[in-house]
Amino acid sequence: MGNEPELRATRDAYDGVAERYAQLFSGVLAHRPLDRALLGAFAELVLARSTATGAPAVVADLGCGPGHVTAHLCELGVDAFGVDLSPQMIRLARRDRPGLRFAVGNMHRLALADGVLGGIVAWYSIIHTPPVRVPALFAEFARVLAPGGHLLLGFQAADTGADAPQPHPHQVTPSHRWPPEAIAALLRPAGFVESARLLRAPDATERLPSAVLLAHRPPAP
Repeated sequence: MGNEPELRATRDAYDGVAERYAQLFSGVLAHRPLDRALLGAFAELVLARSTATGAPAVVADLGCGPGHVTAHLCELGVDAFGVDLSPQMIRLARRDRPGLRFAVGNMHRLALADGVLGGIVAWYSIIHTPPVRVPALFAEFARVLAPGGHLLLGFQAADTGADAPQPHPHQVTPSHRWPPEAIAALLRPAGFVESARLLRAPDATERLPSAVLLAHRPPAP
């Protein structure tokens, strides 16, 4: 990870809560139909591109935690694998989902060739990236995503009317809440086109509203 203290801090924080985090969140999608709907639409789009182009429907779940979203994506029919900065999260993912692929890795510098993915999911995993580094992160996502590929981002939403990310004292490690429009604006210079967005109120287990943004890289001409 080099001399990147915020990455080390995030890794260590999630290593320390990995077991508890897995207990709390591994089954959370069962109670969030709107999140499942966006994940389902994403999977359909990735599979449709695969059918049209003959390219594999390979999806990276970046910041996968204990692997619950990776598993859900595989159930939807895509060839998903998980990457996480936390070795303890990856240990739990491999333990609980032994038939799936998981690897320790840094989504800011992915060990992947250019254009090899049909889809990327970053489910509440961009929130710990300092805002100044988010443009470079989105450029890295664009590097590994094939033309015509799809990107799905989940994140805590900023207060209504905010036009910039808001620092948030996350229960694990400091993070930022983002206005959806600010995320969309940072995706455009990386070559992404927004397809859809969802803003939903917090459920009984949450304190903050959430946003999901679906985007894609335009197909090659």
